[in-house]
Formats: sequence, structure tokens, C-alpha cells
Amino acid sequence: MAIVRRARLLALVLLAAPAAGAQPRTADPIKRGLQLSDFPRVVKLAENVYGYEEIRQPGFTTVSLIVVGRNGVLIADAQGSVAATQAMLDKIKAITPLPVKWYVVGSDHGDHTGGNSVLPKDLTFVVHPASRAQLLKDSAAAAAPGRGGAPRPAVIVPPVAMTGDTQDLDLGGTTARVMFLGRAHTGGDLSVYLPREKILFMSEAYLNRVFPAMRSAYPTEWIGTVDRALALDVSRYVPGHGFIEEPAASREELVTFRKALVDVIAEVKRLHGLGLGADDAAKQANWGPYTGWFLRDQQAPVAVRKVYDEIEGRLTPRP
Repeated sequence: MAIVRRARLLALVLLAAPAAGAQPRTADPIKRGLQLSDFPRVVKLAENVYGYEEIRQPGFTTVSLIVVGRNGVLIADAQGSVAATQAMLDKIKAITPLPVKWYVVGSDHGDHTGGNSVLPKDLTFVVHPASRAQLLKDSAAAAAPGRGGAPRPAVIVPPVAMTGDTQDLDLGGTTARVMFLGRAHTGGDLSVYLPREKILFMSEAYLNRVFPAMRSAYPTEWIGTVDRALALDVSRYVPGHGFIEEPAASREELVTFRKALVDVIAEVKRLHGLGLGADDAAKQANWGPYTGWFLRDQQAPVAVRKVYDEIEGRLTPRP
């Protein structure tokens, strides 16, 4: 019997281990055998479709989507500074002479929008009403002087918001379907679906091996958003942070991220049920397999507070 148990244990270990030559499942570039000097980099996802990975501090990727049609280029999410966004635009010029004509606000957070002032002025923006409202607030805050009276970076506010949950864009030979799949990391998360290529860019609704970041999240609704993404006819899921994976691994990692959301919420509910305050709960939490995920030290206390807000009814109700 002991021999049988050892054989079963060995089989489980072999099944769990990555195949020879496979990339380690992590958001850490160094553990994946990369150097910070390898970034920014363009990852070809399909003909005329690219992911753009740039390193932001403390050393994990911010991902943008680039789609080239006959009529121009679509970008979904840019980067967090003027310099980083300009570098991305320069990379696009090396791919195609066509102009950037469409921009999808997948996330309204500054690490995806902070460099938008260098985008072409005649862009067509697609933004969810909740994200546009947040950008209006951010723009007003940016108008106030910073420390020592220094000017703050401008926040670009799209002129109008989308009026439904989907909007199709004809790029010329390619259709990009912008989709609101539900509140997740923010109140206005948008994804971009390419039906022909079966690619779904999820922005910050999918954080590949990054501890769930919940500063402005709707924790339980986030799970439903991921479920709706998994139900689509998609071969490759592209995250807003963490690495772009090969098609099969991308789905596996999205399922893993969903489980992280479920488990993090369950652990916080357990601690809340013990009568602990949020600060004590954060100190006593057992994050299990997610302990080593990127940004766990910073994001775990935020997640605890946000799930407490949800439990105690302090989140903004759905419209």
C-alpha cells in the first residue's frame, strides 16, 4: 500500500509540474527568465493583433492591446506615463503607418491612462459611463496644483460615454466588439472581443498571477464578470497586468484568477465572522497559494477592507 501511495503522490507531482520548457506561471519577469531590459515588448497574438507589455514598478507588466485594421489602429488601454505611452506609439509606427483612430478605456486607473495626453487629438474614445465619471473627478483633482505648486499630469476625459453594454467598431476588415461584462476591478471595466481571432482583452478584470487588487472593486460581482468572459467563444484571454500567455494557458490562468477571487473573499468572510476588525483580519489572514503572488503585501489589506465594505453594505449599488 505504501508503494501505491508513493506512486500516486509522484503522479500528482508530475501532473502539477510545468512541462519541460514551459514558462513558469508567475507575474515576476525574473522568475520567467526575463530581464527588465527586455521591455517594453510587442507580443503578436494574431495577424494584425498585438499585445504590448511594459514594465511598471515594482516590476510587473501593464498590458495594452493593439489592433490594426485597414482603416486605422485601435488601442485598448495605454500606459501610466507620457514617456511610456509615447514609447508605445513609437512601437506602433514600426508596425504600421496607419493612424491610431480608436481608444478603448478598459480601465480608468492612472497606470493605464496617465499618458493619454500624447494620444492623437482626433481619437474616437469608447468608455463606460462609470469610468468617464471617474475620469471627470480625476481631471478636476489634477487641475489643482501638486506639491510645491507643481502642475499635475493632465487627465484626458472622453467627450461621451457608450450608451449600452456593447459597441462594435469596424476597423476595416476587422471587427472589435467592446463589451461591459460587469463591474469588477472598477465600476466601468471594458473588454475588447475580436470574434474572428477569438481573443478577449480583459484589461484589469484579469490580473494574471497578481493578487486581486480591490481598491475600487466590486468583489463578488467581479467573479460574475469572469464567468461571463469564460462563457464566450474565446481561445486567448489577455490580462491587464501579468504576462500574456499562450492560448490554453491563458484560460487556465483566468480560471486560477477566478479561484483566487473566490478564495480571497471566502477567507475575508471567515475573518469577518470571527468579529475581527479589518486591520486585525489582514494580519491574521491565511492566503494559502496566493501568498507568493505579486503585490500580496500591498493588496491583501486593501482586499480585506473592500470585502468588509461589501459585507457591511457600503459599496455603491448597481445602477
